[in-house]
Amino acid sequence: MKRTLLTSWFTVAFLASNAQTPILEAYVQAGLDNNLSLKQQGFVLQKNLLALQEAKTLFLPSVNFNTTYSTAQGGRTISIPVGDLMNPVYSTLNVLTKTNAFPQIENVNEQLVPKNFYDTRFKTQVPLINAEIRYGQAVRREQVSLQQTEIQLFKRELVKDIKVAYFNYLKAAEAVRVYDNALTLLRESERVNQSLITNGVANPTVQIRTRNEIARIQSEQEAAKQTRQNAEAYFNFLLNRELTATIQQDSSLAGRMANTWNMLEGKREELDKLQTVINLNQSTLRFNQAYKKPKIGAILDLGSQGNLTSVSSKNLFALFGLSIDLPVYQGGRNQLKIKQTEADLQALDTQLQQVKNQLDLQRMVAKNAFEAAQQIYKSKQGQVETAQRYYRDIFRRYKEGQANFIELLDAQTQITTAQLQQTLSLYDVWVRWVELERANAAYPLN
Repeated sequence: MKRTLLTSWFTVAFLASNAQTPILEAYVQAGLDNNLSLKQQGFVLQKNLLALQEAKTLFLPSVNFNTTYSTAQGGRTISIPVGDLMNPVYSTLNVLTKTNAFPQIENVNEQLVPKNFYDTRFKTQVPLINAEIRYGQAVRREQVSLQQTEIQLFKRELVKDIKVAYFNYLKAAEAVRVYDNALTLLRESERVNQSLITNGVANPTVQIRTRNEIARIQSEQEAAKQTRQNAEAYFNFLLNRELTATIQQDSSLAGRMANTWNMLEGKREELDKLQTVINLNQSTLRFNQAYKKPKIGAILDLGSQGNLTSVSSKNLFALFGLSIDLPVYQGGRNQLKIKQTEADLQALDTQLQQVKNQLDLQRMVAKNAFEAAQQIYKSKQGQVETAQRYYRDIFRRYKEGQANFIELLDAQTQITTAQLQQTLSLYDVWVRWVELERANAAYPLN
């Protein structure tokens, strides 16, 4: 079987093995559809979109209905001497007309706080010129773009985590299988030993040693099963499934080795994120600089006010006004804000170049690690074949009495170790391939 795998590798290696397998692709899509953390990112994006819509409404008129009623008794008053002013005139008029048509009146004391007073109006306000609102909308748009980039970045990391978790699960499952094979060999040795003991050819202590070796392998197998269970739980966690849900294994991966052919280099979301942050700070800078520009708004009030006991159409009123707000002196606070934002922009420009260098380094390291993992896997394949030949030869000689039991155990240990190392190295190749795919941003995202 190992010869077949080794031969088939040279054939399969010339295929597009870096294409997504149907099983793994289905799991990746399920993770993108169901992952709870990704859904939380979507809710944050929805919130930012609503905030952008809110910012777009700031140039629309706002209409409010206001009404107040107040009444008072006592308090300060103002004296109006209407009686002292008019009574002499009225007396003269009465003498001239020889009538009492002009009665005497009292002086008036009017309280300053209104009594039975109401004020009802529809108040309309609309900004005509306001640069801060315009630049505020630009800030909101950049925040939406930033969150969209965050989601794409999270998706790419999630794809990587799902694939690595899947290969780690397959690695653990293959380790359990290797221990199963080791137990099969040991039980075969146990059977042969029993036959040799019965025929008086072998010492009974070899059976004790065999059983001890079986117990050791069984304990290591249990540890491997625990590792497989943990890997299974983590993989299902990423897909938001039951932690014990069955994972379908792609058996074709056991005889395949990944390569970088046709792996296209995509655009890194990290650079998009930093560029969006730079754009956001530039919009913030323009927002801070807008303090110099005047803010002009219009006000229109339509309503009625007067004494509640004498409501009539005469109480109706209309009020129109313009407001102009232009800062004169604020202690230099606005200039300091501008300088802070400019410093942030300079730091972000430097950070952008640094991140570009880091991503180039990451791609190089991932490519070197992938190529090294391939070479290690090829060397491990030869070790497995050598260990198998050595075991078959020692086992044959042991049955013929030409080899001792220690040599047989050593051969069994070598083949188990070689198979484990081959399994680990194969899936290490796939894990390194996933890391290279992530470094190149090669996985196509919607």
